Amino acid sequence: MRKSGILMPVASLPGPYGIGSLGKPAFVFIDFLKKAGQKVWQMLPLSPTGFGNSPYQSCSAFAGNPYFIDLDILRKKGLLKKGEYGAKECCTNEGAVDYAALYHSRYGILRKAFARFSTWYPDDYYRFCYEQGWWLEDYALYMTAKGLYEGKSYLEWPEPVRSHTPEAIRQLYAEHEAEVHFWKFCQYEFSLQWTALKAYAGENGIEIMGDIPIYVAADSADVWAAPELFLLDACGAPKEVAGCPPDAFSDAGQLWGNPLYDWAHHEKTGFAWWVRRIRYALNFYDILRIDHFRGFDTYYAIPYGAKTAQTGEWRSGPGMKLFRAVKQALGDVPIVAEDLGELFPSVYELLAESGFPGMKVLQFAFGPGDSEYLPHNHPVHCVVYTGTHDNTTAAAWYRTAAPAQRKKAAAYLGLNREEGFAAGLVRGALASPGELCIIPLADYLALGAEARINTPSTLGGSNWVWRALPGQLCAANAKKIAALAVLYGRA
Repeated sequence: MRKSGILMPVASLPGPYGIGSLGKPAFVFIDFLKKAGQKVWQMLPLSPTGFGNSPYQSCSAFAGNPYFIDLDILRKKGLLKKGEYGAKECCTNEGAVDYAALYHSRYGILRKAFARFSTWYPDDYYRFCYEQGWWLEDYALYMTAKGLYEGKSYLEWPEPVRSHTPEAIRQLYAEHEAEVHFWKFCQYEFSLQWTALKAYAGENGIEIMGDIPIYVAADSADVWAAPELFLLDACGAPKEVAGCPPDAFSDAGQLWGNPLYDWAHHEKTGFAWWVRRIRYALNFYDILRIDHFRGFDTYYAIPYGAKTAQTGEWRSGPGMKLFRAVKQALGDVPIVAEDLGELFPSVYELLAESGFPGMKVLQFAFGPGDSEYLPHNHPVHCVVYTGTHDNTTAAAWYRTAAPAQRKKAAAYLGLNREEGFAAGLVRGALASPGELCIIPLADYLALGAEARINTPSTLGGSNWVWRALPGQLCAANAKKIAALAVLYGRA
């Protein structure tokens, strides 16, 4: 079945309080998707943002971002009063996320809500804590210790807290029980709001495509609580870190800094942690996009402390052993493989054996030769994009691409100024034989480089901050997008 969707991070939704939320902004976007004839909402990871405000460097592989908790919903529940929050505390520019302002204001607002909530914990809260305790307990303790030790990496915490000894954990909980419950409360409210949103999406025929980063951050609850899952030295620091060599995204390669998995240990456990992670994600999403899929075949290992990603080397990953374990435990899982970057023949073999659809990005199509990314080479079983969150927008790409690429794109797609170059690229993606086509909202709106979500191998600046403006999710734009979905058999 041919269908299409829109790539739109929750953080990028328009709204009054500095960042997109799981309340009215998200419900309005689902209404927009339905009016636009779309079937899929692709998001970026919902996890708390980490180093450089990246959702791919989170302190937890399982927690939701407290910034996404809708404040108006908390007010309707009696946990906040109207005068206790507003736009001015965290919204310096409605078209961009100000993470510094959020950091200094949002948790104070959530603590006011928690103060009212904590006068009497409901049974449903205790049930949530029990059912999610396998990850929630360590996450809440980690965040408590993080605040106690002034935000330092867990490697700088005093022993025996750093080593996660049972006695230290008991003492941390006993002395800071209220703080532990605050972090659990944030996840409880996130879960309630997400459940309501997910149900609304389903009622309106919208599937949610979520994103599972392959790696976790070095300074995270996951590494602190389960160091045996990772390749660490005796002090707990990574022996090597993740990244990738120079590719289409970056001439210098990418130095991510995440610890690498001890795949031998994972195999001994039947890949239990990965099975649990994917099972958990299926409670949130209808479709799972696994980031950096090629890392399961061969992954790039960079010496810890290296300044660039140019000194790494390739190592063998778990391959199909992992995905066989997942299938045995969970059955057929709706996974999309992010198979971009430098690909060896073995990566193509893994993708074929897994049966997962890969990704075809139109911005990569117009180099020399008969590229696999040109639409006439797309298989039906794939997901087609104009660009991803790591690309610039279609309009900006066409303005800055090499003359030979622009010439080839114009000839291939019949690009012209009257239609608009971004619109022509969108048309080319939608016309592909690929069964699912995902277009970033910024490309439907023909926005420039100011709407780029992330530039790999760079930190801070304009990364992860773009937000749509309320007027851009209008009926006229939905009608235009719906007409394209009908025209290309994707409605």
